[in-house]
Amino acid sequence: MKFTTSLRSGSVRWAAPVVLLLTFLYYVVGETAPLSSYYHYAPTIVAEPLKTLYALAYAVAAALACWESGRLRSARIWALAPARSRYRIAANVLAPVIVLSWCVLLVPPAISLMRSATMPSLDSLRLPLAATVLCVAHAIVGFAVGCWIPRVIATPILAVTDWITIAFTRAVLPYWPRHVSGQFGEIGFGEVPDLVTAAVPVLLAGGIAAALMILWLPYGWRVLRVVVAAAVAVGGILGAYRTAVDWPHTPPLTGGHVAMKCAGSTPRMCVPEFNSSLLPQVQRDTANALRVLRDAGATSAQPRLITDSYGDGRRRKASTDTVWRMVLTPPVQSGDAVYQVVVRSLHFRCEQVDARTVHSAWLWAAVKTGQEKAYRKHRKREEGQDPLARELAKQVQADVTRVLAEPQAEQAEWIRRMLDTCEAKTS
Repeated sequence: MKFTTSLRSGSVRWAAPVVLLLTFLYYVVGETAPLSSYYHYAPTIVAEPLKTLYALAYAVAAALACWESGRLRSARIWALAPARSRYRIAANVLAPVIVLSWCVLLVPPAISLMRSATMPSLDSLRLPLAATVLCVAHAIVGFAVGCWIPRVIATPILAVTDWITIAFTRAVLPYWPRHVSGQFGEIGFGEVPDLVTAAVPVLLAGGIAAALMILWLPYGWRVLRVVVAAAVAVGGILGAYRTAVDWPHTPPLTGGHVAMKCAGSTPRMCVPEFNSSLLPQVQRDTANALRVLRDAGATSAQPRLITDSYGDGRRRKASTDTVWRMVLTPPVQSGDAVYQVVVRSLHFRCEQVDARTVHSAWLWAAVKTGQEKAYRKHRKREEGQDPLARELAKQVQADVTRVLAEPQAEQAEWIRRMLDTCEAKTS
């Protein structure tokens, strides 16, 4: 039977409009952030719409495969004289079902990539390719169920059970059921899932599907087939469980998969390539601000490199005295990057610092380095409608105005005292 014949005569003909409509609704509802916020990073753009679609794709594959299997059973196909392999017959009727489930997975990411004018990368295909394999496994399981249970009963139960089992793993503890289910999570900017993250659910579902195919072999001793199938299924289940049981909420990921561009020296600054248009000016302003603070006695910091950790994802590396790792992408775009470096350079030497001392030091450093506007913008967001915050701002302004009127030596002594002793100011 040709693919087009299977398509015309099978359940996909009437199920496809409903499934594709649900896919569209999931895509629209699940798009919670503008595509521009992903900065053309293909793995994130692909992973975002799929978060709510994995369960739907697997449920569609299992349920429609069950229906097709029941249709063959009702037609007594398996009672006829064998002219073709039973695997070939099953593959013919399952092909449209699998293609439809693949459309659920592949069309939404393709639309997002086109809308954001982003080219897919090999890294961005890891999760979709793993999910397509899982669709085949779910279809095999659904087909096996349809061979034994009437399709009118089994199909709706299997659809709901499969969807609930997969979708609700996102909200259960411990975490390993989600990791082995094929319900992959979000991918942050600069992150790429490890191959083992994609392989674990394939190991579980693939082991069960392979076991069912072994049981369906038309030759060989039944006892031997049962033993081999059980070994394959149990091996896949235990292998997936043992691998993922100790994983935290976030499965194994790697970060730093972003093209970087650097500029200047002492410090050399690096940001993602898409954000590099303003980098030369930011680097010059940063170097000048650090020089001013060192001359004023506010810091001894002299980093060799300041690099953007935004692309490192959730596994960010720690900073050192000579290499600072900071989130620079949003500040560079908003014009606050130099101010963030200024704040980073002021090292308070006590664990708890009162708000008046902190903001007095920050405002003084901002004025000295030409970043007062950035400081005011941050304070405006923090203050809101809080009258206590507005009163604190007046006190801080009075302190800094008084200090700025003093000679440089007294200013240096004042900022060192603020950083060294963290003495609280009283009104």
